[in-house]
Amino acid sequence: METFFTYIQLGTDHILDIKGYDHILFLIALTVLYSTKEWKSLLILVTAFTVGHSITLAFTVLDIINFNSNKIEALIILSISITATLNIIRKGKTPNTSGMKLYYSIALIFGFIHGMGFASYLKAILGRSGDLFTPLLGFNIGLEIGQILIVSILLLFTFFLEIFWGVKKQNFIVIISSIILGTTLPLLFEHDWSIFF
Repeated sequence: METFFTYIQLGTDHILDIKGYDHILFLIALTVLYSTKEWKSLLILVTAFTVGHSITLAFTVLDIINFNSNKIEALIILSISITATLNIIRKGKTPNTSGMKLYYSIALIFGFIHGMGFASYLKAILGRSGDLFTPLLGFNIGLEIGQILIVSILLLFTFFLEIFWGVKKQNFIVIISSIILGTTLPLLFEHDWSIFF
């Protein structure tokens, strides 16, 4: 049982680690559109991301699929840039029903990519460990706890901005998404995209 809780802690620490800020940026870009009133839609969105990264995390750790870590790194940065760009194009408006489906799809597909990113860290820790179920489950729960913390802090922050400072939600979304895009664009140009061809 102690091992299980150790992996929960590792999962939480991994997603909250500022050195791995790419996952935090993606989560913020994905969920910044939503307010506390839209918690059901937000829950579905975060669940779609969780389902995506849980599947590829498991498949990668179990060696069912293999990947080039440089490609995954580049795709993670690309996923953040695309999500932030969509937010800016929409001018910070919360998606309608058809738009929601698009964001759910993005969360699921990009969740697959981020799962491979999480897997490289977990595989390094596991080494040749025989029992994979306990670490996988614990690590995934830890990731979820970290995601819930990030989303909760973001929701609380936007709530205070709207209520106490009168900041318009749409303006906040565009500003945050622009900062995220400005952070990821230089990283996109640094990558050697010839590895995909």
